[in-house]
Amino acid sequence: MRRHVVAFVFVSLPLAAAIGQTQRRTGVETESLDRRVDPCTDFYEFACGGWIEKNPLPADRQNYGRIQEVQDRNFAVLRRLLETPGATGDSRKASDYYASCIDTAAIEAKGIRPLQPILARIDALKSRKELPELVGYLHRVAAEPPRPGSPSAGSAYAFFSLVARSDPNDASKQMAWVRADGLGLPDRDYYLKTDERSATLRRGYRAHVERMLGLSGASAASATAGADAVIAVETSLAGALPDAASRRDPNALTHPMPVAELQAMMSGFDWHRYVTAARPPPFDRLNLARPEFIKQVNRVVIDTPLDDIKSYLRWHLVHGAAAMLPEAFVDEDFEFFSRTLLGQQQQQPLWRRCVTRTDDQLGEALGQAFVAEAFGPQAKEDMLRMVKGIKAALAQDINALDWMSETTKKAALEKLSALEDRVGYPDRWRDYSALHTAPDDAFGNLLRVREWANARDWVKIDRPTDRAEWPVTPATVNSYYRADRNSINFPAGLLQPPYYQADRDQALNYGSAGGLIGHEITHGFDDQGGQFDAQGNVRNWWTAEDGHAFEARTSCIATQYSDYVVAGDTHVNGRLTLGENTADNGGLRLALIAYLAGPGATAQRVDGFTPEQRLFLGWAQGWCETARPEAERLKAAINPHSSNRYRVNGPASNMPEFQKAFSCKAEAPMVRQNACRVW
Repeated sequence: MRRHVVAFVFVSLPLAAAIGQTQRRTGVETESLDRRVDPCTDFYEFACGGWIEKNPLPADRQNYGRIQEVQDRNFAVLRRLLETPGATGDSRKASDYYASCIDTAAIEAKGIRPLQPILARIDALKSRKELPELVGYLHRVAAEPPRPGSPSAGSAYAFFSLVARSDPNDASKQMAWVRADGLGLPDRDYYLKTDERSATLRRGYRAHVERMLGLSGASAASATAGADAVIAVETSLAGALPDAASRRDPNALTHPMPVAELQAMMSGFDWHRYVTAARPPPFDRLNLARPEFIKQVNRVVIDTPLDDIKSYLRWHLVHGAAAMLPEAFVDEDFEFFSRTLLGQQQQQPLWRRCVTRTDDQLGEALGQAFVAEAFGPQAKEDMLRMVKGIKAALAQDINALDWMSETTKKAALEKLSALEDRVGYPDRWRDYSALHTAPDDAFGNLLRVREWANARDWVKIDRPTDRAEWPVTPATVNSYYRADRNSINFPAGLLQPPYYQADRDQALNYGSAGGLIGHEITHGFDDQGGQFDAQGNVRNWWTAEDGHAFEARTSCIATQYSDYVVAGDTHVNGRLTLGENTADNGGLRLALIAYLAGPGATAQRVDGFTPEQRLFLGWAQGWCETARPEAERLKAAINPHSSNRYRVNGPASNMPEFQKAFSCKAEAPMVRQNACRVW
């Protein structure tokens, strides 16, 4: 085993060296352009056509773009760190977790034996009275908590999930939240839509569940009946959820109540027995995110035959653990969730899958080493300078608005002033001292990490909010706004080319990294983030008249994006993507304003492009991507982000500055006659 680890190091080193080669670029990526396309006709194709032609979609990807390009480079660094012998402390725990993941011989030799004690607990369920204890145990040891700020559910939570999140009415403290959970398909519409494609996917899902139950040791008859039961239970639960766009409303998630009130809704489920088995700290109040969903859970618990409930619990256990089980489970999971659902043709290499899992579970254990290698101090300094300029641009914009009253402007400026900036990595690294990992126990590691993560989350209940905590790892290629913290966050993993480069043309840095800064700041003032105040509480700080004016402007954007089509036959959901589209439009405009007021004031033409043209290209070339039709359809159904093509063309077509920069005629496709603008 260790001989393999040492050998792998020599594969990773050339990839790490490639990072240095990428960082030496300082100008426009001219080779990524397609000069056959008029930028006024399709700016995305003009900016990205050359990159797309040179980067055909690999068989082991659902999509591949600049984000994945950077993530691949980051993972090459993580892989080398994980495979280098001699790690100590928390780094050793991460290395052992990774080693157990790639040791497929040990996983195969154990077979399903690691599953059997938990399956035996499920099989031993004798009455509904015992169900809360069983669910509490499964949530504690086998369920993976969702990241804070994520709208998605965690893995292997049956029926619902229990998490610690900010009190919606007092973000200075945490409280217990009970959230809707327990579905295997990506969204409720996959259960409820009646078109042939949806029906075909459901049939494929049912067959997949049956095969997974069979692999877990169920007889053929039990697997067949169990799959029918899983579909029935999950469809019943899905029907109690609102659609994806409606779920974005934070007010619809705000239902604080005493535990006794929740118990009254759950006559068939003893909450005392549940929390005794799950082992969170005692709490008397909670926030119930979806009351109607929980009422439906109660009906399912009361009305569903006990054997069907056992099949449902068995399914969620094996579904959530598939990655650390024998190859037959891994392959079957891939066949449905990656090939059928997303069109991916091949699995990614084992090492990459294991790096992904290790970073997800123990990313801060490697964080300091990753930051030391991949993130320089100038990046933080430059980002904070751009943040300052873009905040000033938004303050100027707010003060100049003719549709907003002085009362609302004052509250908006207060929120902007209170916005916290977090760049690179956390000020305090996560403590893994209570976690044990072993290099030869993949399934055991999975359970121990999940139990540790749940305990770490639940201990925050009824405690002060740790505003400095990061929910993502330093190597993550993403940025985000946390409404309950009123903070913007930019991990070190993102601040790499093509998004940021210390010695690069500033127009490109402002277009890419600056555009993302503006995007995240704007999230504090979009249709969702705008419902939180400066302290992160869910509170309406808009006058009624200003709220109507804001709605009119966001409705323009919703209508615009709803006209866009992906995969030839699927419309973007303009309401589901409204917050991200508003942030893209505001972020790009704010980045341009800040650039022209700063380094762009004296900038000259470079690579044949004006400063304004280079800034727009910096934004566009960060979104170059190829994607499978299945992946685009899934994204349109459940993802709050629009297709990358429209993240480029949508904002640019709304900006007179773009029309002027590229001398577009008034009737050009990239010039919207009914241009939308919020910020």
